[in-house]
Amino acid sequence: MKKQILLHICCAPDATTAIERLRDKFTVIGFFSNSNIQPLEEYEKRKDAVSILERYYQVDIIFGQYNPLNWKREMKGLEYLNEGEARCRKCIFLNLMETANTAKENGISFFTTSLMTSPHKAVDWIKKAGIYIEKNVGVCYYHEVFRKCDGFLNSVKKSKMIGLYRQDYCGCEYSKYNSDGDTLSRDD
Repeated sequence: MKKQILLHICCAPDATTAIERLRDKFTVIGFFSNSNIQPLEEYEKRKDAVSILERYYQVDIIFGQYNPLNWKREMKGLEYLNEGEARCRKCIFLNLMETANTAKENGISFFTTSLMTSPHKAVDWIKKAGIYIEKNVGVCYYHEVFRKCDGFLNSVKKSKMIGLYRQDYCGCEYSKYNSDGDTLSRDD
């Protein structure tokens, strides 16, 4: 019997490649929480896409609590930073920590993230965060860069084939400003 792994799903499209590659080694269970995703309508679109993914791949998905107010409190003082800076690292860290804690609560031996499919994420930093969390939570972090070997391209093709919603920004309201070409001013 394969060991179980809890896959943090940042979005359904990125999870396609991750699930396909992990299935050979693990029994994959998805985890979708992502309190960073705003507004609520955007969160619901992404959650619906994860439900499609659940049926298509026949994997179990744990849907965590959605608490954007708590997420905003955690980001206090980091709102004006650019995409990819300390705010993003903290957000990713919080999502990974929640994933590891959920894995532990459910007796799942490993955790990882579909963020490793995105060409926009700092995979070396994610690996360091995962290892740190592993040591502090006691659940093994599994590191695989899913974007390698055309993993991102595969996710784009598979998403079109399945009919998954593909977003145009990372998820938080601050990244939405960046994707629109705007900047968030301190007066906003």
